[in-house]
Parts: sequence; C-alpha cells; structure tokens
Amino acid sequence: MTEPIVIAIDGPSGSGKSSTSRGVADRLGLAYLDTGSMYRAMTLAMLRAGVDLDDPKAIAAAVPTATIHAGTHPLNPTIELNGVDVAEAIRTSEVTAAVSKVAAVPAVRTVLVESQKLAIDTAIAGIVIEGRDIGTVVAPNATLKIYLYADPVARAQRRAAEMGVDDEEAMREALALRDAIDSNRAASPLKQSADAVLVDGTHQTLAEVIDAIVAMLPEANG
Repeated sequence: MTEPIVIAIDGPSGSGKSSTSRGVADRLGLAYLDTGSMYRAMTLAMLRAGVDLDDPKAIAAAVPTATIHAGTHPLNPTIELNGVDVAEAIRTSEVTAAVSKVAAVPAVRTVLVESQKLAIDTAIAGIVIEGRDIGTVVAPNATLKIYLYADPVARAQRRAAEMGVDDEEAMREALALRDAIDSNRAASPLKQSADAVLVDGTHQTLAEVIDAIVAMLPEANG
C-alpha cells in the first residue's frame, strides 16, 4: 500500500500559504488543513469569554472550554467553534491582532497540535497542512516540506487586498510585528525546517507556485 502523502507548508503571514496549499491539495486530490484558522478560532473563544490575553495562565485555563473542528476539503474548508461556523468571525481585525498572543501559549499549542496530528493520521490519501510549525513540530516526517516566502512588500500588498484596506505601510508594520512574535515565542516558533525547500513566491503567480510544488513529488508525476 502506498503511504499517504503529507505536504507541510510553513511560512510567515501573507506569503500565500492558504491559496497555495488549497491549490496543491485540490490538484493532488488530498485533504487540506489550515492550522492558522484553528488558532484564530481559539483566539475568538478567548475574546468572547473575556479572558485576559496578557495572562497566559488564564488562557491555558480556558482552553478546555473551546471545542474546535476544522474541515479538510480544499475547496470548502470549514472552521467551527463549539459547533458553530466561525469562518467569518475569525477574520476580524480584533482576532488578527490577538492571535499571536494566544498561539504562543503552550497549552493552546498542545491541544491544537494533537488535533492536527489526528487529521494527518486519518487522511486516507494524504493531506496538505499549512501553518508555522508544521515541518518542525506537527509533521516532522512529512513527505515534502515547503517554506513559502514572499518579500515584505508583496506580503503587505496581498494581505491588504485580502482585508480590503489601503494602508500598506501599516500592514507591513503589523506583519513584521507578528513575524517577530511568532519567530521568537518559546513554544513551536516559526522557522524553516532544516529539510524544507524554500519557495520564494514574490514574483511568481499562484499557479506557478502550485506547479513548482507539485513537480517536487515524483509520485504525483507518474
């Protein structure tokens, strides 16, 4: 029996991880998991519960109150918090500004990484899973590891367009701050796995990036 394909795609905010991961998963007929949406859902749970986000112990204590389920269809990924669809609610500026604080709490990462590993183990054909610690922590034995990068200007332009805002300079500053927090946290920091392939999508189209990643899999090319 052929081993399921596991593709780990890491990278900073705005690098194109979600669009790329969904495209690769759809092309290869694999499941897809956006781990970032899970951390956003946990952040939303904390905000709704009025948890002090500057108190890691308070965040850790509230983790059991949040049940998070992420759907894995690449063309229709879903995210639920306590049985309710929160796909739009997790994309607010309030959640975006707070997610790095919540994601840095070890108790949060322990629970969500366990769920992410379960998704990998139960994906029959395989899965494309994206985040910041996939190749290093969640799927260290992945079939293929990608670190997707884009320069700060391109990332800010993409994220500003995605969020419908005009101030790209402010967006660059916000992304730089999030990168710093994510890269320097004690628990599962954002970093390129030693065996990951660096893909710079700054000057490539989405289709070109997807093609390049699919081409790295001999089993997907006959």
